[in-house]
Amino acid sequence: MSTYHGRSIERLEWWSVSLFGHRDYRHLFGAQLVALFGTGLTTVALGLLAYDLAGASAGAVLGTALAIKMITYVTVAPLVGAYADRVPRRLFLVSLDAVRALVVLALPFVDQVWQIYVLIVVLQSASASFTPTFQAVLPDILPDERDYTKALSLSQLASTMESLLSPLLAAAVLSLVSFHWLFTGTSIGFVASAALVLSTRIPDATRSHRGRIWDRTLAGIKIFTATPRLRGTFGLDLVVAAVGSVVMVNTVNYVQDTLGRSQANVALLLAGNGIGTILIALLLPRVLDRIPERTVMLAGGGTLLAGMTGAIALSTADSGGWRWGAALTVWAIIGLGTGLVLAPVGRVLRRSSHPSDRPAIFAAQFSLSHACWLLVYPIAGWLATTAGFTVTWLVLGALGLAGAAVAVHTWPRHDPSLLEHAHRGPVAPDHLADAVQGDDGLWWHSHEFVIDQHHHRWPANIR
Repeated sequence: MSTYHGRSIERLEWWSVSLFGHRDYRHLFGAQLVALFGTGLTTVALGLLAYDLAGASAGAVLGTALAIKMITYVTVAPLVGAYADRVPRRLFLVSLDAVRALVVLALPFVDQVWQIYVLIVVLQSASASFTPTFQAVLPDILPDERDYTKALSLSQLASTMESLLSPLLAAAVLSLVSFHWLFTGTSIGFVASAALVLSTRIPDATRSHRGRIWDRTLAGIKIFTATPRLRGTFGLDLVVAAVGSVVMVNTVNYVQDTLGRSQANVALLLAGNGIGTILIALLLPRVLDRIPERTVMLAGGGTLLAGMTGAIALSTADSGGWRWGAALTVWAIIGLGTGLVLAPVGRVLRRSSHPSDRPAIFAAQFSLSHACWLLVYPIAGWLATTAGFTVTWLVLGALGLAGAAVAVHTWPRHDPSLLEHAHRGPVAPDHLADAVQGDDGLWWHSHEFVIDQHHHRWPANIR
């Protein structure tokens, strides 16, 4: 075999048999993919249903529904994290898919706007329960870090492909049948997702040592606030949301009102953003073999801020055919930055928690990241309507810059997993079995350090 072909095969190792040969992961990835497209198609059908019921007020109805979605995500996920170790995870995931299937089946029978809101609360509560539970399963079935990194990149790739292809798939279906049939199709998708999950061997979660429900509910948030690298991750979540809201909220109006281009160009600009994220998802597993997560994610934050700077510059340009090509470039840069930040997050969460705390920590990340979106969505929508794109994007850029500053300041450059640290006061004797008492009277030892029942704060007494 030639050297060229050997290198080509080596590059394709990312799609390795070792990952897709893992039956449980293969089925879970299929379940995620089907459920993602089901959710995407439901979003399209929901917009059409809102228009069918509310006519000219459809935008307000849909905006309220999306706000309800975000509030549900922020509030429900930590509660789920508190109970995720108390129930069999496979049964829990299957039950959540069943709930989503039933809710989607009920949507075509809705004849009042308030009924949409009620069903959205139920639907998004199920999604807010499903996603972090699914994410917390992956480290348990893929203990090898390289396989886990590939799985994270595949999840990012699947999410991006859904956002690109769901509208096209919906358009193809709507050219043949009424939008009500979209609900039937997505319900079948959730049932298929449940069947795939049911065919897997998902280990139950390690039971948390925390007994009280309030402690379990807040455990993930407490671990986030006490762990420097997780505080940095939260800062980068704000960067992603602040810059990403330009793409999610303002693309349609920018393309059609400012550039004077067609709806097809809206899809092209969104596709440019998605392609940037896809490229990162394909390349990142090899990169993370060589470069620490902090460096990659901070580079992503910088890339996002560069994209925002380009968007602000574009918003000040009055005319010129060059703006379309520049917009494609800027939106792709934002996609690159988004992929660089989001794809490694799972590795950081796994590194920062014991298996018993993973449901709580993944739920906290889900909740906190969506809290960032809940903050920036109204700014991107309402401020752009009253003050224009330049002012809006400057405000969002300032929020992104603040998030990046938090990340750089709180996430230390030297961030080893193994930390030598001291204990003062009562600690379980078995935890101090390898500890040595120093001249200062403290008990010193080293191990992979995470916030848990023995360590309530990050060590300041490191020697």
